[in-house]
Amino acid sequence: MKSTLVNMTAVLFGITLVASAGVGVVNMITEEPIALAKEAATKAALTEVLPAFDTTEEQTLEIDQLPITVYTATKKGQVAGYAVQTMTKQGFNGVVRLMVGFTPEGEVVNVNVLEQSETPGLGTKMADEGNVLLGSIQGQKLENKKLVDGKLAVRKDGGDVDALTAATISSRAYVDAVNRAWEAYRKVASDAAAVSNSVTAQTNEPEAQEGGQNE
Repeated sequence: MKSTLVNMTAVLFGITLVASAGVGVVNMITEEPIALAKEAATKAALTEVLPAFDTTEEQTLEIDQLPITVYTATKKGQVAGYAVQTMTKQGFNGVVRLMVGFTPEGEVVNVNVLEQSETPGLGTKMADEGNVLLGSIQGQKLENKKLVDGKLAVRKDGGDVDALTAATISSRAYVDAVNRAWEAYRKVASDAAAVSNSVTAQTNEPEAQEGGQNE
């Protein structure tokens, strides 16, 4: 067949169409397994950072133009704790995602590193069990820490969070994500307390006497 511009265009269009269809099929095949794997990872992270719970209620906030998800965990109808899926873009190699668990009173239960691309052997130690970053905040109320402008900070920046050796940027990123989680926790817990107080006030409000007040 004689090669012409029309023929070449038709062939290229056909190749593009077949390739696009192939990508679409692959996406359809992998979409559900990827979603299920992500859901399983989230559930595992919740279990690691929360006290025992029965159910969770999910709420998405936006803090510093970043999406933050708060999971309010309940057990026998009472709040058992809060887990916050938080993130930062300040890692040495980009995005760092954490799941931070809080008791209803605000103590840090645990921190699970969901995603990081930090330098192996340095920044990656943020995911190690018992690392110094976690050790600086676990079991503590963050408002009792040495804060800088109302936020956690590593020692080099005036705070009292121990940084990973030779990984200050990664440590700052970790702390930045935890600060965002703390802010989200406070907002959701405060809103929940306000609703609870309102319900309690309405329940305890005395009924008006029938027929009005006596003179």
